[in-house]
Amino acid sequence: MQLPTYQPVPGTATRYLFFTGKGGVGKTSLSCAAAVKLAEAGRRVLLVSTDPASNLDEVLETTLTNHPTPIPGAPRLDALNINPVAAAAAYRERLIGPMRGLLPEATLRNMEEQLSGACTVEIAAFDEFSGLIGNPAAAREYDHVIFDTAPTGHTLRLMSLAKAWDQFLDNNTSGTSCLGPLAGLEKQRVIYETTVQTLADASLTTLILVSRPQPSALREAQRTAGELSALGVCNQQLIINGLFETACPDDPTAQAMQERGRLALTQSSAFIQSLPSFAVPLRPINILGLGGLRVLLDGEGDSSAAEPSSQTWIPPEMESLAGLVADLEKQGHGVIMTMGKGGVGKTTVAAALAVSLARRGHAVHLSTTDPAAHLAQTLAGKVEGLTLGKIDPAAETAAYTREVLASQGHQMDEAGRALLEEDLRSPCTEEIAVFRAFAREVGQGTGRFVVLDTAPTGHTLLLLDASEAYQRELERQARTTQPEEVLHLLARLRDPDFTRILLVTLPEATPVHEAAALQEDLRRARIEPFAWVINQSLLQSGSCDPLLQRREQAEHRYLNEVVQSYAHRTAWLPWQAAEPVGPDALARLAESPVPGRSGLESGPAGPSLKASLATGS
Repeated sequence: MQLPTYQPVPGTATRYLFFTGKGGVGKTSLSCAAAVKLAEAGRRVLLVSTDPASNLDEVLETTLTNHPTPIPGAPRLDALNINPVAAAAAYRERLIGPMRGLLPEATLRNMEEQLSGACTVEIAAFDEFSGLIGNPAAAREYDHVIFDTAPTGHTLRLMSLAKAWDQFLDNNTSGTSCLGPLAGLEKQRVIYETTVQTLADASLTTLILVSRPQPSALREAQRTAGELSALGVCNQQLIINGLFETACPDDPTAQAMQERGRLALTQSSAFIQSLPSFAVPLRPINILGLGGLRVLLDGEGDSSAAEPSSQTWIPPEMESLAGLVADLEKQGHGVIMTMGKGGVGKTTVAAALAVSLARRGHAVHLSTTDPAAHLAQTLAGKVEGLTLGKIDPAAETAAYTREVLASQGHQMDEAGRALLEEDLRSPCTEEIAVFRAFAREVGQGTGRFVVLDTAPTGHTLLLLDASEAYQRELERQARTTQPEEVLHLLARLRDPDFTRILLVTLPEATPVHEAAALQEDLRRARIEPFAWVINQSLLQSGSCDPLLQRREQAEHRYLNEVVQSYAHRTAWLPWQAAEPVGPDALARLAESPVPGRSGLESGPAGPSLKASLATGS
């Protein structure tokens, strides 16, 4: 499938550009590159990131704040970081501050807990969006305002339901939603309505869906496109980032990577052809600085064809996944969880662990959120001692929503019920629903191994802490007493003899830094990860493709960073030319040999590893 290369065109680009997509697809790099391109064409540009783990500073090589900062070497380009967590704190204080000294301290604490959810962070970030879009004076000196994230469909739906707020305020005796006190929303109604209208105005706003040539990323882009189109945000474009073609016909790694991308595009061809779609070729990793950003879109100065460095590099101390299994099995039972951002291979790592433990003679229950039940199809009945389970977030959320609507919805009119239903479509509701299912699975770890490729977010674990805010959120939604496994969950997760958490990452900047942020969240909830797993590494891939050789060299920085700065212990897994499907392939993955520390040339590896890649082992 031939797609034109993405280029932001001055004169046709709208005033507002929103880059959105799942984590790791390249939103920040592409939004930065578009900003540089427009600025160099003579336009005044403001670039804004609301990613809590933003690497905008790193990409632009400039220290940013929450105020516009000029970018050296790029006249007419300013950038700023909006920290959603800090914005949420300011949002809470804006609502609660005027009441200090007027209300009892216990009441204020309860209000703070009501405003501790994911939705408060979301709405606080939307406040910042609205300030830049809805306030004519805020960005009037700029021709373009570029965001490297976009409001979720949930937030836009909630804001578009403003007409129902009056009824909801009249009938909701608690005066709260998942966003906290509704009075705070009422004050912002006009600004929110104006912002939603601007986002839906095709003459002002373009929503740019960023994807990789991967099935999961394209599915997420298609879901987002449909959800936002239904809300009137219809001026959309699609960028497939990281398209790879190789000139090495005998290179199994390069050929497999190229074929995977081709197949993903073929499977999503109807969606791709349904809207203006563009491509950005795969570049050497670490697009940093203005020079790198120019390379991203134009390819000018791309030295990927250069010979790789022959400098000796000694890999840090890492171990195989089998080495972790040997320690994990000593307890004889308990819970093993794989955590990390989307697309890093949590499910595959969980399956490899489960198969390895079962083949060592243990009773193992593997639970996944894989919507296609892919693991069940490949492992069901094939490994003695292994049982399979599945947590379906949609089904769990639907069941939970039905319960809440049955207890509260019958008291409301149509408008109030509509807003309650929207409240229940929030991220907080899914967190709570999945959390209950997760607690049931964890409870099974008292008599066997339970391996989970899903887990509560760091936010949810913090919410569960001593403040008992989780219980209060359930009470707000008229829930009954919780099962015993829910009440004991946090204690079990904090017990290092019962629960072992593996943080899964790729040897790239965004997955590593997001895993590090997750580790800090876990530690604040007094949960210490057991180990990190670096997945899909090109180290010693044996590729003859110059671009892949350079990407392999770029991994060195992040391998060192994980081992030296973040992890107590680190397991390493190679990039697989063939997807590890079935128990034998998963077992071989767990046994993958780790790069030795005797010295490693930064070029092609020996023929034995190339041969193993050719067989997919």
